[in-house]
Order: sequence, then C-alpha cells, then structure tokens
Amino acid sequence: MKTIASCTLPASVQLPQYDRQQLRSRIVHFGFGAFHRAHQALLTNRVLNQHGGDWGICEISLFSGDVLMSQLRQQDHLFTVMEKSAAGNQPIIIGAVHECLNAKLDSLAAIIEKFCEPQVAIVSLTITEKGYCIDPATGHLDLTQPRIVHDLQSPDEPHSAPGILVEALSRRRERGLPAFTVLSCDNIPDNGHVVKNAVLDMATRRDPQLASWIAEHVSFPGTMVDRIVPAATDASLAEITAELGVEDPCAISCEPFIQWVIEDNFVAGRPDWGSVGAQMVDDVLPWEEMKLRMLNGSHSFLAYLGYLAGYAHISDCMQDASYRRAARHLMMAEQAPTLRISGVDLGAYADSLIERFSNPALQHRTWQIAMDGSQKLPQRLLDGIRIHLRQGSAWPLLALGVAAWMRYVSGVDDAGNAIDIRDPLAEKIRSIVGNSNDENRVAALLTLNEIFGNDLPANPQFVQAVEAAWQSLVREGARQAVLTALNR
Repeated sequence: MKTIASCTLPASVQLPQYDRQQLRSRIVHFGFGAFHRAHQALLTNRVLNQHGGDWGICEISLFSGDVLMSQLRQQDHLFTVMEKSAAGNQPIIIGAVHECLNAKLDSLAAIIEKFCEPQVAIVSLTITEKGYCIDPATGHLDLTQPRIVHDLQSPDEPHSAPGILVEALSRRRERGLPAFTVLSCDNIPDNGHVVKNAVLDMATRRDPQLASWIAEHVSFPGTMVDRIVPAATDASLAEITAELGVEDPCAISCEPFIQWVIEDNFVAGRPDWGSVGAQMVDDVLPWEEMKLRMLNGSHSFLAYLGYLAGYAHISDCMQDASYRRAARHLMMAEQAPTLRISGVDLGAYADSLIERFSNPALQHRTWQIAMDGSQKLPQRLLDGIRIHLRQGSAWPLLALGVAAWMRYVSGVDDAGNAIDIRDPLAEKIRSIVGNSNDENRVAALLTLNEIFGNDLPANPQFVQAVEAAWQSLVREGARQAVLTALNR
C-alpha cells in the first residue's frame, strides 16, 4: 500500500529537513487529536527543521484512537498538516512524531513505562477539559469521577491522565530519575494550575511525601494556544489526497495563523520553540483571558446563534452583516473591557479575528464549536459577565450568547430541526429541558451550578438579562435577536 512515507510527493509539499533517526522520545504527549497535530507537533517540527536535534514526540492515547494510531504506524508516523487560506494551500509533512502507544494496541503497562524512560523531559497534554477530572465547582480533583475512583483503588493500573502522571512520577522518584515538566496545551484558563491541582490532589491521596516531591521537582507551565483547526471530514481528507497524490488518513487542515504563549518554566529543558514564533513569557494568564473571551467567546456566540439560524460554518455567519458586526462589537465593547492585558492593540487583534473567521477555505462547523458548551461557557462568556456585573457596564450580546446556548441545548433550531447535542452534561440537560417549557426554561437551566455557580442565578440583573434575550430568541429567531441586541 502506498503511503506518504513510501512515495514521491509533489515539489510543493514541505518535507522534514532533518534526520528522523536521531529522534528520541523526549516529549510524551497525551491526546493525538487534530489540534495537537496542527499546533505543538507542527511547531516542534519547525524547530527540528531549523536546528536539528533529538526532540522527538511519542503520542499516547488510552481508550480510543487505536484506528488512527494504527494508520499512523503504517506511514512511519508521518502525517500532513495543510494550511488553507483564500490565497491557496500549503501541505506540510510533519516528522517530529516518531513513536505512538495505545492501550488497545499495546498495553497500559507499556504506556506507563514510556513515561519512566530517563530521556523524557516533557509530558504534554491536549485531553480537553474533561480529561483533567476536575470538579468545576472547586477547581480540584473530582473524587466521584469513575476513573479517579478506580485510580485511587488501583494506583498501579491507572485509567485517568492524573492517575497515569502520578504513577509515572512515583516510579521515577523510586528509581532516582529526574522529574519531567507537565505541559498542558488545552484551551482552558490557567491550564498549568488546573493540571497541577489534579496531579497534586491525586498524589496527596496516595502518599503525602510523593505529593511533596512532585511539588518540589515538577513544573507545570501555563500556556495559551491559538489556531483554528476544524475536525477532519471526508471532504477535507479528499482535498489533501488530491494535493499529495496519495491518501493520508491522519491528515488535518487548518488556518495559516498560529500562536503559542508559554510560561518559560521547564525543569528538564525544552525545544527552542521561541525561535519559531512561540512567545516565552513569565505570566500567561492575561493572554489566556484575551483569547478565551475575544476569540473563543465570539466563536461560541457565532456557533450557537449561527447554528440556530441555519448557518453550517463560521464563515457562513461572517457573510451575514449583522453577525459580522455583532461579533466585532462583542469583542471590543463587551469582552475587551474585562481584560487585564497590556501592550496589545486589541482593535487590531479583533480585526485579525474577524478576518480569520471569514476565511472561506476553512469549513469550521458551527456544530463542532457548539459541542461541550457546559465546559466552555464559564470561561468564554460568564467570567466576563461577572466583571460587567461588578462594574455596572452593559453586556447585551453576552446575555444573548448565554440565552443562545440555552436555546441550542433545548434541541430544536429556528427551522424546527432537531439538534444533535454533544455535551458531558447532555443527560442532565435533556432532563431539565424535558421538564420545562419556554416560560421557565431559563430558570430551569440556571439550576446547573456546574456551569453558573451559585452567584449568577442569585443575581436578579443576570437572570433578567438572560431571560430577556431568551424571550427575544423565542419570539424573533436568532437573526432578528442579534439585531435587537445590537440596538440595545
């Protein structure tokens, strides 16, 4: 079978310019998803192209991803990232990955031992909010989560990411091996502290002395990641096949823009990511807040309101003048005033986001962005709302975004079509929706303290604003509700 590893590719394809035989698994990465392939793996590939070296990546997946990893092995761990813009496409073959392990293909024992190899300097993660097993109400490990329950009972056969990290670090400590850096690359606020809390909480439950050793020797840098990477589709894979002349089932498409802001705190070294455009800083949090509210917040706003109105892609939303104007107004008038970042032209940043959202070459589905809203709403919309409530400033579009999520999870779009809801709280949401109606839906959904906490449902101004936006959506539909909110 012909693969990208065994055939001659067109001259337009960028190939690895380094000796892949020199690579060692110095980075072990949890979560071989689309974003990681187009972001961290690509930037590590750029470092290797520029400097050479041995900073190879071993990919880890636990209870899924076996088909993808089988395909990856068949093509010598090479895969394609195609950067797409209105001006054209640039396919890039990534060679930084040289090994992969999967619990179905290999064994859990082999996976844990990989983390214990002496050369491992960084363990990075893209496992989504759910993978950290954190209770959103407390910010600490969710001791009721089934995998956490299992891992505390059987610590040497862990099933969760925190459990595996703690077991691996325990073995390294026992063997006199140095600690590694744990690098979260997930799009969640203060991600370094999130994974640190998960690991230290797990370790403390197992052995307080182990927890102390981890706290002293392991670093947990925060990061901010940014690149629009739609999920692969049959159409996107076919387009890449046409560019390459051969199929690559591991390929992914993305936009040309890429950003990575990293807290420079590594206990065992790192690739020179700064030489290929990453920003090494002392404090990532202001950058995270800027991205989560201005980019991700407006993305979610467009996803819910766009899907309700029948827009399949974000670029479709941007063809609607009202949606385009609403997205920029949300960024500048309602999200930017809540930020703490300095030295950044937020107007120029907003303009760049509008341009990126409008990229016609990226078919970024509103349905995909709308997934897992219960995990995204707090940091993308609600954190900014809390600041407005304290400041006494206006936030009609944020209110509409929250109401649009409520309308979306109610399960029917403006044309009466059923919506396929994908969310960790889907069963709970479905029950609430089934036992409420348009008149009391807002109050019913506000009982989800995992999302809204206890403060927002008790704030009359918040409840009234979301209720008014909800009623606008029910009466007028999404398109008109956007105009109504803009004119407030």
